[in-house]
Amino acid sequence: MSYSTNGSAISSDTEKVSEATKIFINKHDEYPAEGEIQFDAAVTPAIAARKNQNSVIHGEANVLVFPDLNSANIAYKITERLAGYQAIGPIIQGLNRPVNDLSRGCSMEDIYYLGIITGWQAINNKRFSFS
Repeated sequence: MSYSTNGSAISSDTEKVSEATKIFINKHDEYPAEGEIQFDAAVTPAIAARKNQNSVIHGEANVLVFPDLNSANIAYKITERLAGYQAIGPIIQGLNRPVNDLSRGCSMEDIYYLGIITGWQAINNKRFSFS
């Protein structure tokens, strides 16, 4: 996610998102992905057609990656509260062992679901064993 779509603004922030997208696509070209894209162009086909004519997701994104914890936290709390959705996480990746976080405002159900996800991460983590 970005405040720019395909170079409509240029800054160190947008360059960071563009570079991260290139790295992801080079490592995982089997997944359709694009980056440095505004939210509306990512999730609304009509807006994607105007802002992002060469889109590979055509305004139908189902995974959103934010450039930092600050923007991700704001977005998920807005979505959860205004839309009535359940948000689970944050789910932290890139560490040697599964470590996840819960908001102080979480429910018992949030704790349960994140515990399930963390357990799944532990079972599927090839870097360590339970022995």
